[in-house]
Amino acid sequence: MARIVVLGLQGENGLWVVDLDAGTVATLPTPTTGALKDADDLRKAGATVIKGVNLAALATSLDAASGGYMDADGGYMDTDGGYMDK
Repeated sequence: MARIVVLGLQGENGLWVVDLDAGTVATLPTPTTGALKDADDLRKAGATVIKGVNLAALATSLDAASGGYMDADGGYMDTDGGYMDK
């Protein structure tokens, strides 16, 4: 089974498709019909839509992500923000 993740970043309109097995990331054409369009519309209106993923956090850099830092106030990984367990 392929391990594919569709991502949308808060404040951005576009979607991304990540193929974890191939190690690739590409822009995904804007969905025009179906459940993905419905989820994208909800996301654009401010909802958070999660299915099959149990951790997702925006990082400010690779160092921030690999160092395990988490900004408790901003909700993203940032080397200035503190550790994930705080």
